[in-house]
Amino acid sequence: MKFPPPTLTTERLILRALQSSDAVDLHVAFSDEVVCKYWTNGPYAALEQSQKRVDDTIGKRDSLTWAITKGEGQPVLGWVMIYPGRNEGIAELGYILRREVWGQGIMAEAARAVVNYGFKAEGMRRIYADMDPDNIGSIRIAEKCGMTYEGRLKGNWDTHIGVRDSLIYGRVELPD
Repeated sequence: MKFPPPTLTTERLILRALQSSDAVDLHVAFSDEVVCKYWTNGPYAALEQSQKRVDDTIGKRDSLTWAITKGEGQPVLGWVMIYPGRNEGIAELGYILRREVWGQGIMAEAARAVVNYGFKAEGMRRIYADMDPDNIGSIRIAEKCGMTYEGRLKGNWDTHIGVRDSLIYGRVELPD
């Protein structure tokens, strides 16, 4: 994948490369018990934990992570990322969004832009998402990105709320 990620523009959003200074805005999501319910780890208590997460994510040069904003100088609402799967041409989609903007279609809009970028610019043949079966919002995002249900992995994650299954949603676009 080409690092750093290019700026992507949608109808309402500007997706730009994640920056270390975004940790303060993202801490709103990373520290929210409801937002982090289905993440592997629970919410972060300290800003330093969010800062480390952001800096570690930026340091992964094989992944592309975009900060979701409504424009220059506006707060970061969340992030969306694609990172390599086990095989060439395959990437996993990941995302998080601050709760105060849930239900506005922001994540679906951002995730669609990143998935389309992955297929068109990065030449991915498959992009998938791995989510908790009870995370209805995440399932809806995957579906809005054109992903379909592929299967259930039983007991796949050891999380802060116990051992959980995973649902796998994916989309394949083979070259002509």
